[in-house]
Amino acid sequence: MTHIIPEQKRVFLPVVESDQLFPVGRVYCVGRNYAEHSKEMGDDPERDPPFFFAKDASCVVPASFSDVTGISYPMASSQFEYEVELVIAIGKGGRNLTPEQAVDAILGYAVGLDMTRRDLQAQAKKKGRPWEVGKSFDESAPVSPILLKNDRLSVDVAKAEIGLKVNGDVKQISRVSNLTWSIEEVICKLSEVFELRPGDLIMTGTPENVGAVVVGDEMGAWVEHLGEIRVSVTD
Repeated sequence: MTHIIPEQKRVFLPVVESDQLFPVGRVYCVGRNYAEHSKEMGDDPERDPPFFFAKDASCVVPASFSDVTGISYPMASSQFEYEVELVIAIGKGGRNLTPEQAVDAILGYAVGLDMTRRDLQAQAKKKGRPWEVGKSFDESAPVSPILLKNDRLSVDVAKAEIGLKVNGDVKQISRVSNLTWSIEEVICKLSEVFELRPGDLIMTGTPENVGAVVVGDEMGAWVEHLGEIRVSVTD
């Protein structure tokens, strides 16, 4: 049987030091998982349960550690903002995972950008509507190649520096240890409301000092021990 329309292309992320690819399934994001970012967005940074939203898998743009990746300035927005994030690649699924199972579910780590149409997100928030219009749009999730988990890397990543610069100027800087909800806790909480599957990505939240970029700007986003991606904004 043939398809009545062309099948949409799947997105695959390279795996460092491997000829295998990671097929992207679903992309989950954690809202306001750094206290200082919660404050700048006008929220109480108390340790409330994490909340989740999603991007379509087609939003993912594979970004290289060696070359500049271009993304287009989005339609219908005049406030296009960056958010650097640690990304978790899920290799084993399940629901209601224990902390030990959450650790076992991690295949690897990556560097990502949760690009946001902040003006559209703000309009949606004001009216109590979902955030998809501000978060889930074309080329809104550049993600680096995946580094496979090992015991040393997991320890290092949990306390790694995370940051972003625009045109060479540092804009965001923090540490993964400042997450309100840790990597394992995020996985556990997410598995209480969605059955996780191999191929899922989890964007774990962004630190403070998010801001806007315009056409011609170049962002450098990094997580210590993983690497840095460079992403330019085109028209």
